[in-house]
Amino acid sequence: MARTLFIDSTPDIDRVWKQVHGPADIPVTINMGPVPEEQVPDKVAGYDTVINDATYFSEPTLRRCSGLKHIVFLGTGASSYVDVAAAERLGIKVSTIGGYGDTTVAEHAMGLVFAAARHIATMHGIVRGGGWRPMQGMELRGKTLGVVGLGGIGRELARIAQGIGLNVIAYNRSPVADSSVKTATIDELLAQSDIVSLHLALNDATRGFLDHAKLEKTKPGVLIVNTARAGIVDEAALVDLLRAGRIGHYATDVFGLEPTPPDEPLLKLDNVTLTAHAGYNTPEAAMTMYRRAIDLAANG
Repeated sequence: MARTLFIDSTPDIDRVWKQVHGPADIPVTINMGPVPEEQVPDKVAGYDTVINDATYFSEPTLRRCSGLKHIVFLGTGASSYVDVAAAERLGIKVSTIGGYGDTTVAEHAMGLVFAAARHIATMHGIVRGGGWRPMQGMELRGKTLGVVGLGGIGRELARIAQGIGLNVIAYNRSPVADSSVKTATIDELLAQSDIVSLHLALNDATRGFLDHAKLEKTKPGVLIVNTARAGIVDEAALVDLLRAGRIGHYATDVFGLEPTPPDEPLLKLDNVTLTAHAGYNTPEAAMTMYRRAIDLAANG
């Protein structure tokens, strides 16, 4: 009989999981994470299916998981945690879950837009520390938001942004026939946008997509929001341009390594807003995602 392990649940996940997983569903063993990668093969031993939130499966680790047949990744960005090409070579299926949180993630992205435009996190820290520094921000009405990637999340963000008076333009890597917003080339979008919000999937074609050359094409002082994947942006170039003030602010929910290590360069910058990969994390989105994860695990 197939055996399924949820390798890295958390207390927040578990509260919602218990509302979704019912007696008629396949049995799922729950392990509370995080799980260091060197411990993964021992945790996985005896299971053929793993539900994975944020545990790393590199090729060497996958090779040591001899009985593993299927990884169900909670979200769309499996390649950030799983060597998908190696999994395919080893005959391990990797399933992802899309569309479960389009509105939830778009709302988080919009929250980061507000936070970046008005220096909310910076002033919060100053006031909490006993200081007082009223900072001049950006009024959003009439400004241009460039949405990079017109999938479900990008479309939702465009809808929300138009509702508060932002002009929205968008770039998509493939043609979009039914866009409700004006589309542009990536160079046009970067040159025209006061705010750029990233909504691309991470793969070999998009890794480092926003490189130094593209970042230099943005408006001076641009605000960049990332609720997609850290690997879409050349972080070294980004940090240099943030330090120089060429990029005004970077608001991100995603990092190259999560949790962030102490030497993460973004932690040392003032003109950033940082959240802990929580854009997807509402009960509404979570219940949809966990339901789909259980069904995917059950159906192989």
